[in-house]
Amino acid sequence: MSSKPSVVIFGGLNTCSRALAALLVPLEGEPLVSHLRIVDKYSVNPPTTYLGADFPNVLQKPNVEYRQANLQIASVVASCFDQPDGQEPYTYVFDLTGEIQWDRTEQIQINTTFNIARLLGLEATKRKIKAYVRLMHPFYECKERAKADDPKAVKADGVLGVWWHETARMLASIEHLNLVILRTALIYGPYVNYGIVISFLAVAATYGYAKEPMKGLWGPGKHATHTVHVEDVAGALFACAEWVSKVGREQALALAGENIACLGDKKKLKEFQSTVPLLTDPDKTVRAPSYNIEDDSSSTMTSLGDLFTTVFDTTFEYYNVLVNQMAKFKLEDMVEDINESHVTRWTEMITQSTPPVLNSPYTAYMDLYALKKHVITFPSHKLKEVVGYQLRRPTITKELVQEIVDKARAEGNWPNCPPQQS
Repeated sequence: MSSKPSVVIFGGLNTCSRALAALLVPLEGEPLVSHLRIVDKYSVNPPTTYLGADFPNVLQKPNVEYRQANLQIASVVASCFDQPDGQEPYTYVFDLTGEIQWDRTEQIQINTTFNIARLLGLEATKRKIKAYVRLMHPFYECKERAKADDPKAVKADGVLGVWWHETARMLASIEHLNLVILRTALIYGPYVNYGIVISFLAVAATYGYAKEPMKGLWGPGKHATHTVHVEDVAGALFACAEWVSKVGREQALALAGENIACLGDKKKLKEFQSTVPLLTDPDKTVRAPSYNIEDDSSSTMTSLGDLFTTVFDTTFEYYNVLVNQMAKFKLEDMVEDINESHVTRWTEMITQSTPPVLNSPYTAYMDLYALKKHVITFPSHKLKEVVGYQLRRPTITKELVQEIVDKARAEGNWPNCPPQQS
């Protein structure tokens, strides 16, 4: 038998599974796994979602398989756990599934986040998977002045956050599942085309193009906006799998178990109990081995704004108090006005780019969710101390941000044009 694990990654082709696959089966060097299967709803040939420049090359590796599948069907999920002929049974499962769009209906959140994870968790238990690692995006609001590792310091952010959180509670309630939950800060890095960070970066580019200072809405306070490089998300996922596979469920709970209480409207959630299988009783607190992953930058909105605008040779400042107050109470009414100049400039940059940009997956449009004030802080000291994980990218730097732009530009997806003439 191979000493290397055999792995399935479910979901996340539009978020972090490409980076995880590149870690497990690098383009150069020895793979960390004997076999890798990646399963998602998207097609990769032809692609129906953005893949980045490197991932298609990972798929060419002989020990990598991609499978397009509808994971809302139990029999399909079960078949995805069947190893190919001649391969050993799968030992690690990485669950990167879930809806990431904030404006989807509650039923869509239940179907595509909660129910898919339920099917995966139950099947993983049946197959006696040694490690089941669930990735949790920062769909939470953290209290600025509270201790960030205090469970009471966070609340679920809207319908999206509630059902992601209830998914974690549901997985924690499945007996004999060798679960680890990994919560992330705001993710950035090459080929990451979703989330608040890349939106912020694209908008900064438009202000550099216009040779104007970029302005933030919320005033300069602390406003913790912590970040993590996508390579560290991938590294932490694998480190958690290695750890739980060695210590087992009970010791993992003893070493890293955290109480996970309901963060949603209990009365409303109780109404779903008859129609949503395995929905945990809102009055019940469950426990699961849980870790956070963020870098050591302790970023704030101000520090990120200063960093991003430096890349594009401009500056970052804030609107006056009047605009801040309007944003606080009438942000929905301001979204289109705020985006008008961003989108117009980005379109000009795309149009004037040399070489031309034909169909970029990046945009300077910031939707309501991206424009809202987000306080994100998930200290990773426990991951470092218990698992022994060492950050690959401990701080967000100008060089790392420039790498994002350079790689996007190299694949023809980021505009290459001089600033506007005065």
